[in-house]
Amino acid sequence: MLLALATRSELPNWEVDDRFLHQALAARGIAFAQPVWDDPSVRWAQFAAVLIRTTWDYQEKLPAFRRWSRTVAAATRLHNPDPVVQWNVHKHYLRELAAAGVPLAATCWLDRGTRADVAAAVARLGCAEGFLKPCVGSTARETLRFTVDAAGLARAQAHVDRLLPHEDLMLQPFLGRVTDRGEWSAVFVDGRLTHCVRKVPQPGDYRVQDDFGARDEPYAPTAAERAVAEQALAAAQQRLGGGVLLYARADFLWRDEGGCVLTELELVEPSLFFRHAPHAAEALADAWLQRLRR
Repeated sequence: MLLALATRSELPNWEVDDRFLHQALAARGIAFAQPVWDDPSVRWAQFAAVLIRTTWDYQEKLPAFRRWSRTVAAATRLHNPDPVVQWNVHKHYLRELAAAGVPLAATCWLDRGTRADVAAAVARLGCAEGFLKPCVGSTARETLRFTVDAAGLARAQAHVDRLLPHEDLMLQPFLGRVTDRGEWSAVFVDGRLTHCVRKVPQPGDYRVQDDFGARDEPYAPTAAERAVAEQALAAAQQRLGGGVLLYARADFLWRDEGGCVLTELELVEPSLFFRHAPHAAEALADAWLQRLRR
């Protein structure tokens, strides 16, 4: 049985987490390859299954990625499955989770091709600082933190005017605890919470990705935090037909007034931080293989 761990071309050399998954598969005698998702020479039907892993450039090629997911799903077994991919690549899914009771930050949804008045939207939110981000994005692409004053609003309006003709955006209050507490993530394998991590940005920054010098460490969530993470996963699984997802990562920010809000539920190609929990890589290998044997 030959399996595929789909990746991207020019994968950053700091990506080491999946090496634990590679070791787990090798220890189980499983052969695997790491084909580039948009390499036209790859014959996906040769693989018994494909696991989406480090396809971290799809955001710039979304129509092609959506087609690729459908093509692979028609040729072999894809995890997570194509309906999950199609739903999760655009952050409009967060609206459905919010409707199911999952806590989110207050959000103004700015639709592609429309015109938006940032000052009016911020006034509705009632915040002193705002935050803009695309509905399709990663690694803090085209995000903007801005102050609610003349200069900050002008920057934000220019940002929106440049991007909104081409893509959907989200406008939210800037949650300032990210600059000192960072962001925390809950990782699930086969529906079970395996571990959590906290990602802390450089001083004065809000970006929690390795690319910008952020650090990460194991994190022990409170009972309330664990409950909200499990709530988010359960709401997504119910929306997607009730099946248990093979893998998931839920990202949260803290609010000044207490508690936390979901920022993303990543079901396509999240980093799973196996370097902090090698046992989770073992669990993913076993859960994937068990599904393939059904």
